[in-house]
Amino acid sequence: MINQEDFVLRLKKVMNYYNETAASFSEKIGVQRSSISHILSGRNKPSLEFIMKVLSSYNEIDLYWLLNGKGIFPKTELPKKNIEPLNSEKSPMKIENSDEIDRIVIFYKDGSFKNFQN
Repeated sequence: MINQEDFVLRLKKVMNYYNETAASFSEKIGVQRSSISHILSGRNKPSLEFIMKVLSSYNEIDLYWLLNGKGIFPKTELPKKNIEPLNSEKSPMKIENSDEIDRIVIFYKDGSFKNFQN
């Protein structure tokens, strides 16, 4: 179940991030201005159609973050063509310099992450 108050806060964060007014945001995602106003005021809950329009208009928004706050905003994606698997025989992972590792962060597909710090 989506917490409506938290959803409204995340939606406002998105609008602030892109410097959008309710009117410009509604135009960008293709809904009526009143739809945004009603969601922001708590009168209406967001529909699936509304959520999908937001996600299709703004690639940096993660579904799980928008719905329940898990993950990060804006999401960042690494280009897949440059990623080699860690167990690849062609290019095993080697640390060439003498610097110590300070932190390792593992990102999961659901938007969550684990932080391991030395």
